[in-house]
Amino acid sequence: MSTAQQLLLEGGSDALGFVGGALLGWGTSHVLGFELFAPGYGATSLAAIALVGLGGGLGLQLARRWRQARAAADSSSR
Repeated sequence: MSTAQQLLLEGGSDALGFVGGALLGWGTSHVLGFELFAPGYGATSLAAIALVGLGGGLGLQLARRWRQARAAADSSSR
């Protein structure tokens, strides 16, 4: 795999992991009744913001672990 393809895979998987995780965090906050875009910074709004951030971070970490597992599988098959 060329360097450009490798960088594209890295950036794309990071972006998809982060956005997917953030959307799951938003969905979780919505199900729990926390309003992300409520006026002001009340407790429920802050909890929703925290869940979105946590989801984005976890999604990013999952994407990076997926890439590591994929690289390990590629190197062991050679």
